[in-house]
Amino acid sequence: MIQHREPGNPQSSARDTSVVLRVSKISKQFPGVRALDGVSLTLRRGEVLAVIGENGAGKSTLMKILAGIEQPDSGTIAIDEHPVVIDSVQSALAHGIALIHQELNLCDNLDIAANIFLGREQHTGGWMNRRDMLREAERFLRMVGLNVPPDTLVARLSIGQQQMVEIARALSVDARILIMDEPTSSLSQQETETLFEVVKGLRRQGVSVIYISHRLGEVRELADRVTVLRDGRNAGELQRDEIDHDRMVRLMVGRDISQFYVRQSHTPGDPMLELEELVVPRNPRHKIRLQIRAGEIVGLAGLVGAGRSELLQCIFGIEPPLSGTIRVGGRVARIRHPLDAIRHGLALAPEDRKTAGVILEMTVQENITLPGLRAYCHPGGIRNLARERHDTETLIRRLRIKTPSPHQIVQLLSGGNQQKVVLAKWLALTPRVLLLDEPTRGIDVGAKREIYQLMENLAASGVAILFASSEMEEVLGMSDRVLVMHEGRIAGELPREKLSEENIMRLATGGSLLATESVGR
Repeated sequence: MIQHREPGNPQSSARDTSVVLRVSKISKQFPGVRALDGVSLTLRRGEVLAVIGENGAGKSTLMKILAGIEQPDSGTIAIDEHPVVIDSVQSALAHGIALIHQELNLCDNLDIAANIFLGREQHTGGWMNRRDMLREAERFLRMVGLNVPPDTLVARLSIGQQQMVEIARALSVDARILIMDEPTSSLSQQETETLFEVVKGLRRQGVSVIYISHRLGEVRELADRVTVLRDGRNAGELQRDEIDHDRMVRLMVGRDISQFYVRQSHTPGDPMLELEELVVPRNPRHKIRLQIRAGEIVGLAGLVGAGRSELLQCIFGIEPPLSGTIRVGGRVARIRHPLDAIRHGLALAPEDRKTAGVILEMTVQENITLPGLRAYCHPGGIRNLARERHDTETLIRRLRIKTPSPHQIVQLLSGGNQQKVVLAKWLALTPRVLLLDEPTRGIDVGAKREIYQLMENLAASGVAILFASSEMEEVLGMSDRVLVMHEGRIAGELPREKLSEENIMRLATGGSLLATESVGR
């Protein structure tokens, strides 16, 4: 094997490169989804292996299997070339594998030492030995470069410092393999640089790191090797001297667009939704400007954490903007609550339909008529059940909702039909602007096609549609143009003639377009 040496990297050709982890042909299927299909990878001692891929590529499922959270349907895992069965988190830890989640898992009402040894407290004579725990905790904190007393409450630490405590806790269980899932997603630039130094220090100590990140600049800086997953399969591997932004993007993308994305050419109408210097509470450092015209379908692309859902929720008033202007139909709309958004003709189909889109225990008719309940009441507040049923049956036919009757409980419908109920309840109000967050997540191909046709029909009738999606084919197939988000800001805009997976991924990962492909921002 060729050893790669880089300036400033303490690695040398003399380091031990024995394989500490070998994953062979791992497959995992969930209901309706094949998450992993024969995935393999190797990890060497003292190596930083980056695992990258688009949303839904299978990265998280694979890491959960290695950490004992999920079990594979088939395939093998070997530690030091010896086959092992990892059937629990405790089993993974016993084999030296620790997963550091993107969402930190610390008890902020306890101090650092208590968190590091939680569930493994040291005892002497039946009493907890705080002195030894503090001394040992201090040693692990030094290993990760965190100069904080071990009796400091975790609540007083920054997110970056809490990240270091998570790493220290992993080292305290003699972890030889650290899995880091988007470790810098909540860190400042300085904290990120500190984390990089810690990772490089762990590598020098012989600890192996699996590093998952959508930030390809980080991958380029840290990784000795890159394994790329696409659609639950191995898409390729890059050695140290092959790692660059374009090569990674090309391996992450490259699928053919499905034949059933059929779009008609529409001439956009007047501006229907305009944002001027809008500041979203979750990303207060950036000001958002965009315009959606009547009859347009505009895609909102970006990787996990880019801020797409937060932007849609802000427009709809779930988290009102800190500042800026929203115009609907050319008029300023003061939206501080979803009721304000509905009055101005906005509708939002949220990402999680089961908890925020429908009320599962209610019937189809009750869900569809709920947002406009006042309109279905006689004077005096008595419900007009005949009109409710008429409008519900009309929408059931229009959207082809497969239900035995309007009185069927929504929980008993398929995922695709539940999603149609979400859309139907807003269409009953005749919205001018439709905001869709992951409109086809978790539904089958046939239902997807019907929703795409519905989007097309709505655009043809003059509705302005802004939709966020993690499915690249969907974004490319349905969009008149695409706005690409990166870390809370709109990183670029692509008209239909410039749409490609590579262009979107370049912008989504913080890169820039090639000079011949540049478009206006």
